[in-house]
Amino acid sequence: MKKTKKRKIHPLQVITHIGAWIPFIILAIDYSNNNLTVNPIQEATLRTGRTALTLLVLSLACTPINIIFSYKPVLKLSRPLGVYSFFYALLHFYIFIGVDYGFNWGFFAEAFLEKRFTLIGGAAFLILLALAITSTDGWKRRLKKNWKRLHRFVYLAIALVITHFIWSVKSDYRLALVYGAIALILLIIRVPVIRKRILRK
Repeated sequence: MKKTKKRKIHPLQVITHIGAWIPFIILAIDYSNNNLTVNPIQEATLRTGRTALTLLVLSLACTPINIIFSYKPVLKLSRPLGVYSFFYALLHFYIFIGVDYGFNWGFFAEAFLEKRFTLIGGAAFLILLALAITSTDGWKRRLKKNWKRLHRFVYLAIALVITHFIWSVKSDYRLALVYGAIALILLIIRVPVIRKRILRK
């Protein structure tokens, strides 16, 4: 009988999984203690949206970190961070359509057409949904070369999410712009010419 090789779990993977659940646990505790400000729906929507964006940016940071520091264990974090980002995006969407709009599709369609940030957010959610569904090894084998092509849409998704964030904020754009700047730097590092220069140094 062939012995199956046990996959070694790096401490970073454990930290990532624990860290990804912390915002959800805090949100659940604050909800149960009525600690979600005077507008709990808006607060929960903002929290889940920010967490989804943070995890998406972190998933995008894995390859640049490996390029700069040659630290390969971080590459194993990209997929779980992306899946957790979708989980919070799903919560974000559910709170918006289910809790805020009570699954009233008429009101939702009206908001979807009238508020441009909703349209952009919906497009980003659909991309993240497709990436989450095809994130398994099974789909990777089925899609072969097309898997990489499909998952490059994460760059479009992050651009849409940041635009969604900027357009949904009424006054203070600073945090959204910080996210945008970080994402831009991470994307620039991935550019082949820049990547080669960093590797040479």
